[in-house]
Amino acid sequence: MILSKRPDVERFLQKPGGDFRAALFYGRDRGSVRERADIVAGKVAKTPDDPFDVAVLTETDVSDDPARLEGELQALSMTGGRRLVRLRLTAEKGSVDKVAAEALARHAAGELNPDAFFLIEAGGLGRDSALRKAAEKAPACACIPVYEDETGDVMRMVRESLAKDQVSLTNDALETFVARLPRERGVARAEIERLILFLGPGSNRTVGAEELEQHLGVEPEASLSDAAIDAFGGRGAPAQAGLRRAFSEGETGPAAVRATGFHLGRLRRVVTLAKSGADMREAAKSAGVFWKQEREFLRQAKAWSLHELDLVQPDVLQADRACKTAGSPDSLIAERLLLSIAQRARRLGL
Repeated sequence: MILSKRPDVERFLQKPGGDFRAALFYGRDRGSVRERADIVAGKVAKTPDDPFDVAVLTETDVSDDPARLEGELQALSMTGGRRLVRLRLTAEKGSVDKVAAEALARHAAGELNPDAFFLIEAGGLGRDSALRKAAEKAPACACIPVYEDETGDVMRMVRESLAKDQVSLTNDALETFVARLPRERGVARAEIERLILFLGPGSNRTVGAEELEQHLGVEPEASLSDAAIDAFGGRGAPAQAGLRRAFSEGETGPAAVRATGFHLGRLRRVVTLAKSGADMREAAKSAGVFWKQEREFLRQAKAWSLHELDLVQPDVLQADRACKTAGSPDSLIAERLLLSIAQRARRLGL
């Protein structure tokens, strides 16, 4: 059953039980897909990360053992609660798509464990996807397409996030901040969290456009950008040398972390667009990649997966917080961050 109208989707997110045994969230914005799926998981399962009542599968798990998916959907809860089976798909593989579609159809019809809830996250599924067709056809499955946020949605998200931490922006500052935000929700959330750290959680501050510019700044200096590129390319020593050169020229640890986050955001956007079917070279151009850096950037974008980039994001946020702590060795924090990223990159074959 397709749910596309906002009121219907909001009602389902608040109460996903009832006649529904399954839900499929799909769309190009993986951050928005994951965010909505997490809301449903929190409503269905008492403890969404409970290994006894919650099973989390990926397309690799299904590809390696096609029978495992239905096996998890047949299993009973060990603690008496409702069992949750989550399937996270990062690409539209024909074999996995078909297996997932068959399992969904059987589960929605009540042939497996009727008390289990089947929650699926996927990218931009085409009209020929067997999984999408099965979800749209099954009355007991909520099939929810997730579209890129419009400006009004982003503004509301920013206001609500800031209000929770008792900080705010003037109207002019809010428009400026939203205009600079990437539309991929996961990256946007990270930028909002970084803004809250700058404003001071619980400070009741209201910041205008002029003061906001101190946080946004200008595009990172070339030396810091080069250091970030070296790190994501697996070149730890050049990244460290570039950082130290930048520090000698007056750059700071927070600026280096900001440059790293900036490069991470660009990579994430390009990889997301490429997985949705966009030409990677065109995606890089739309992300503002300088033509002299395009070849290296594309090399990195082909090696880094969204999953690996998601693992780096918390490290960047933690480094950003640490750099802003009074008396912290911010230059060492930035160096450690870039060296850890370079190590990850080398493990990816870069």
